[in-house]
Amino acid sequence: MDKKKPRTDPRILRTRQLLKNAFVELLQEMDSEKITVNRLAERATINRVTFYLHYQDIPDMVEKMAEEMIQDISAVVSPVQANKEVYEDMVKFLEHIADNAQFYKVLLTSKSLPIFRDSLLMLLKERIISRVESKGNDSAVVKAGIKKDILIWYDASALIGVIVSWLQNDMPYTPVFMAEQFRLLHSRAINVEFK
Repeated sequence: MDKKKPRTDPRILRTRQLLKNAFVELLQEMDSEKITVNRLAERATINRVTFYLHYQDIPDMVEKMAEEMIQDISAVVSPVQANKEVYEDMVKFLEHIADNAQFYKVLLTSKSLPIFRDSLLMLLKERIISRVESKGNDSAVVKAGIKKDILIWYDASALIGVIVSWLQNDMPYTPVFMAEQFRLLHSRAINVEFK
């Protein structure tokens, strides 16, 4: 028996996309605390009742948007494998960010909505942990004596910081170039001898 995920009604997807776009637009104009359901519904060209068919309130919508963001990113990158090159997944990840640049630029830089940055940070930490654990004692990190938790903090924070700066500077480099730069930086960091 083939278990397929039930297909969501296209009207529901369209309404949620309208709300998401309206929310991002309003965040560019005002603080998140000033966004009301009325303003959001008006900007999305829907009525308030329709909003409440999808979400309990704005915090519920924000939480669900953060969950969808992680699902979308997880859908574009493949599961971590021991011998798999990270480069291809990094390109796919950065292409996804570039394709949704306005969304990520607004939400990852919002100080009043840390849930998006925190959710992405958690996903990156999980992938870094999986990557290190998949290599086991063959990992250059283990061989160099780098503490795993420090590596995780460093890599995840550096990655988010560079992505945010890339978005804030209107993506002056392509996703492929950025992925190559991450690879060069990472290989340089592993091969540096500390004296």
